[in-house]
Amino acid sequence: MSGEETEGRTGVRVPDGAPALVALLNSRPHATPVLPDTLDDPESAWRILGPFGLSGGEQVSDEQLDAVRALRSALMTVVEGTDEEDTARGWEAVTATVESVTFRHLFSGGEVALRQVTGHPLVGRIAAVVARLVQDGTWSRIRICGNERCRAVFYDATRSRTQRWHSYDLCGNRANVAAYRARKSTSRTAAKPVS
Repeated sequence: MSGEETEGRTGVRVPDGAPALVALLNSRPHATPVLPDTLDDPESAWRILGPFGLSGGEQVSDEQLDAVRALRSALMTVVEGTDEEDTARGWEAVTATVESVTFRHLFSGGEVALRQVTGHPLVGRIAAVVARLVQDGTWSRIRICGNERCRAVFYDATRSRTQRWHSYDLCGNRANVAAYRARKSTSRTAAKPVS
């Protein structure tokens, strides 16, 4: 991870690690028809998990993948939470999943950094990204697409934090066209004279 932020399409800074986290969350089976778990494919798994610090030729073991899947599932419970209770349950699941990971706080130049000292390395690196997003107040920008047939996760880079679709062209436009057609149909039905 480079430690730099990138700029979103609307000028909002996208924190380092957020795109990798979004890719991890989107590796789960989702959408209609259901997309496969891309962590099942070794090449895809390495590409998705590489930004979390895998070295060049490092292989991802089944044990590592199981631990990452458990954390991914717990994080999705948070992202999909519809109220405070759901979200709290999700954070409890995240906490239970990263329970064996211990960090040491390092203070340098007025900044606090976390260094993992125990626990599963991949889980710790993912947890560190999540902790940074929570700490800097950007976790709430991790959203799920409003299209029930899609459900892709995205980072809301709008200034107003109101993005509803992972892609306006794919999901937003379809929803707007469907709503327009429904309104048109309703207005035609209402305008028909009763015989």
